[in-house]
Amino acid sequence: MTHCLVTGGAGFIGSHLAERLVADGHTVVVLDDLSGGAASRVPDGAELVVGSVTDGALVESLFAEHRFDRVFHFAAFAAEVISHSVKQLNYDTNLMGSVNLINAALRTGVSFFCFASSVAVYGHGETPMRESSIPVPSDSYGNAKLAVERELEVTMRLQHMPFTAFRMHNVYGEWQNMQDPYRNAVAIFFNQIMRGEPISVYGDGGQVRAFSYVKDVVDVVCQAPENEAAWGRAFNVGSATTNTVLELAEAVRAAAGVPEHPIAHLPARDEVKVVYTATDEARSVFGDWVDTPLSVGIDRTAKWAAQAGPTELKASFDIEIGGAHIPEWARHVEKRLAPVRR
Repeated sequence: MTHCLVTGGAGFIGSHLAERLVADGHTVVVLDDLSGGAASRVPDGAELVVGSVTDGALVESLFAEHRFDRVFHFAAFAAEVISHSVKQLNYDTNLMGSVNLINAALRTGVSFFCFASSVAVYGHGETPMRESSIPVPSDSYGNAKLAVERELEVTMRLQHMPFTAFRMHNVYGEWQNMQDPYRNAVAIFFNQIMRGEPISVYGDGGQVRAFSYVKDVVDVVCQAPENEAAWGRAFNVGSATTNTVLELAEAVRAAAGVPEHPIAHLPARDEVKVVYTATDEARSVFGDWVDTPLSVGIDRTAKWAAQAGPTELKASFDIEIGGAHIPEWARHVEKRLAPVRR
């Protein structure tokens, strides 16, 4: 078995991945700054190091001490719709933090690097989005993710460190951060129901997405280090079934046992209307997995959310720009946070 680093391993997808790696017999170190994760999510048998990928000295010392075989880089500031309003945070974390890891991995002889990318690299491209499409990111988050993908390609070609990148989209499931008012629609909706607030849907809720259950994604990710056909490539990974955001809201309130819970339609925001990907390439390399149906995944998430209970809102950042540049939808979120920040 191998010695693995999972960045963001106390967060949502990273904690599921760390749990799977430990169960498969690997030794696991988790690096997480706990801004969006929780130490309690780190599985038994894994070591937690509290810190950020932006701390170059910490990253270097961690790699020198542990001599990792594999790196699974899942730490990120993952809020594409707000990323242009927090440019420094976005690029410091998502780009320069990734470069810190790549440099340390090269210096210590890491044999494989897995990167959690995003469909945000495609921007307002054709639908379904395919790996053969020319990426044209429409926001700062997508820019950073694409830059890391390209740096990993250069690193493998010139410095011979294999990598695989996974372009994920709308992943949901148990252990999502319900405190975050900006990200993760499923978690936001469950928390709003438990807090007695209406479910907030932007515009008419007709945005089309493919909501992907977290364990389906992790099952694919864990195969990459052993599958040389996956090396040097970026894959779309996620559900092949699409739903509208309004359909998601209705599924969440049904699973929560409150099918008539109110839904509030807020002003529309600047976002891609239809986002889903073709996953043929991933399925040809990793096998044609069976997507967990939305109703099943939402039901599992509802059981976890009910046990976790409602949570107070918390944002791990402030919008860097102000005045007229703050979009109306962000002002709505700021108002929800105002009682917490007094």
